[in-house]
Amino acid sequence: MDLLATVGGGLSLSALLSGCGSSEDSGAAAGSEEGGSELDEPVKIGYIPITDSVPLILAHAKGYFEEEGLKTEKPTLIRGWSPLVEAFIANKLNMAHFLIPIPLWMRYNNDVKVKVMSWAHTNGSAIIVGGHTEAKDFKDLGGSQIAVPYWYSMHNIVLQMGLVEAGLKPVIKDQGAELASDEVNLMVMPPPEMPASLAAKKIDAYIVAEPFNAMGELKAGGRVMRFTGDIWKNHPCCVVCLHEEQTVRKPIWTQKVMNAVVRANVYASKNKEEVAELLSKDGMGYLPMPAAVIKRAMTHYGTEEYMASGACRNTADWKNGRIDFQPWPYPSATKFMVDWMNKTVVGGDNSFLDGLDREMVASDLVDYDFVKKSCEMYPEWKDDPSVNPTDPYKREEVLSI
Repeated sequence: MDLLATVGGGLSLSALLSGCGSSEDSGAAAGSEEGGSELDEPVKIGYIPITDSVPLILAHAKGYFEEEGLKTEKPTLIRGWSPLVEAFIANKLNMAHFLIPIPLWMRYNNDVKVKVMSWAHTNGSAIIVGGHTEAKDFKDLGGSQIAVPYWYSMHNIVLQMGLVEAGLKPVIKDQGAELASDEVNLMVMPPPEMPASLAAKKIDAYIVAEPFNAMGELKAGGRVMRFTGDIWKNHPCCVVCLHEEQTVRKPIWTQKVMNAVVRANVYASKNKEEVAELLSKDGMGYLPMPAAVIKRAMTHYGTEEYMASGACRNTADWKNGRIDFQPWPYPSATKFMVDWMNKTVVGGDNSFLDGLDREMVASDLVDYDFVKKSCEMYPEWKDDPSVNPTDPYKREEVLSI
């Protein structure tokens, strides 16, 4: 079952859920089969081959889960958000990273008991325009075909912020349909397909997580129009998710999992080049791209070329990176996301957002307890440039479109 097609058609996950039982039912069955320590269940990670996944796959690569006394299976690489969501709901995975609006949609539109446990990273995405275009800013994108990784994504939200600010109208039409000069046609495309589609001029631009922006620059003749972390300061993108019933049934297991993830966040923040090499296909192969691409995706930022082109405009003041790693899930960003989801054009029925209370979502969707204990165990998380060390658990959201 293709979940993207389901979303596009305005349907729910009811067919999938009826086929595999609810998350709670499946979890209870798993618990009854264990009959032993709650640490017996292996950590089963699913991930997309993007740098957003670094804390999860790095924790596995460095043996952090095992050092917490946990068993692990080899992380499962999945090439699209739809099958990753499906695998998580079917309990084939007990841990995954999702674009931050996805668990919100899963929980409140489809009653999937997913819990956001931490942020995987901040920043780490960009808008790439094709070499066949002359676009330098949002106002230049009228009449364009632009790919997003998922309707419910930070990417779709930030892209539409910029388009609307420039007086353009986001629409969803067949690619062959005529567009007005002020319309921009949006479509969902799996991230691995984006660079090749741009090179073939099937699309004019895309917005996605790294390393597919670096790949677009190096392999598809694309250029960065704007980094998303230069638009929304230190924005969340992917979040670390678990099944809620698992956090209730296995609190010791959950805490140990989060300890490993936060430890990996800290290591990635302080050792970006080393981590890029380690996880690339030239290293341990978790990410199927050369080390040069991953290194660019994680470190190449704030350069003269980006400053001159306008891709970076706030680097001097914001002092962020192309991608940064810190785990704390700021409630202000969750509330901000809820507000903007109501203003964003998506395929399918989004009526579940009507009346959705931002305060309720921030307290109900996210679990702060486990990650805070892990942050206290690894206080170096506050050293990341995206964190205010004098008041690390609070912030205000800053936009500069």
